[in-house]
Amino acid sequence: MTDDGAALPVDPALLEEAAEWVLRLRYERPGAADHQAFEAWLGQGEAQARAWARAEKVLGAFDALPAGIGPQAVRLAQRRGARRTANRRAVLRAGAGLVLAAPVAWLAWREQPWQVWTADLSTGTGERRSLTLDDGTQLVLNTASAVSVRFTPTERRLVLHAGEVFVETGHADPAGRPLRVETPWGEVEPQGTRFTVRRLAPGVQVAVFQHAVLWRPVTGDAIRLGAGEQARFLPGAEPVQSVVDASALLWRQGMLVARNMRLADLLAELGRYRPGVLRCDPAVADLPVSGALSLADTDAALDTLQGQLPLRVRRFSRYWVSVGPA
Repeated sequence: MTDDGAALPVDPALLEEAAEWVLRLRYERPGAADHQAFEAWLGQGEAQARAWARAEKVLGAFDALPAGIGPQAVRLAQRRGARRTANRRAVLRAGAGLVLAAPVAWLAWREQPWQVWTADLSTGTGERRSLTLDDGTQLVLNTASAVSVRFTPTERRLVLHAGEVFVETGHADPAGRPLRVETPWGEVEPQGTRFTVRRLAPGVQVAVFQHAVLWRPVTGDAIRLGAGEQARFLPGAEPVQSVVDASALLWRQGMLVARNMRLADLLAELGRYRPGVLRCDPAVADLPVSGALSLADTDAALDTLQGQLPLRVRRFSRYWVSVGPA
């Protein structure tokens, strides 16, 4: 697996230990004995160092909060975590899922699956990441995404825990192992192809840009999707199929192309790439929008919308933005 910061698997037990140290050293009052014990733990080997780096990255997001909010958010997570299991692992899971944005936003925290922050590969909000796996398969992770890589002697499996991933299969596997992308609702098996898989809330969207894939639901018959086709698979509902074009992949270059897109839907998409709340006033929700916008600079995208449409963008803070009529 190669990229500019390829993640190696980390033992979940060591991650829990590392999380204990992050919380203790950052949000409590450690003494000299605590620091000595931490140095002894960290010095045990490379595995501990990787676990520490991963845990720091997750909980280090508290540092981006306004002064005083980080410890307050941790205490909130502690209270809610204590009601569930009364241990520090629950505190960590709650903390890792906080909407780390502003005094208003952290009150609306949500808990993410434990696998999300222990995934082999992940991206933060607004971040994209490209890499090539050992078998030649190319991946691009979209914003706020998490994938685990599970290669065994009999199969190659990618587990999509959150977000969206673009997959371009490499050459045929010498061992003949099938490649599958797993989600809670089913799995995608490509047939020499380029495709994306995106987790919804709940459900999955699969889009195919070359060749074909098979969607194998947890229950029911497999469905084949060919190039230019996409489908949404929602629990308890029939698949919703539609046409997809190549511009849907421009997020890999940090761009969003809209063609008569509802403003509310466009802002929901932009909101995936920025922290905090991006609100759309119902009075302008159905306004049609066409054009190209930057996902790499969502503030510039909002300014573009305001300059071209009868809209006003109100920024109450970096983390709370509302778009309404001019």
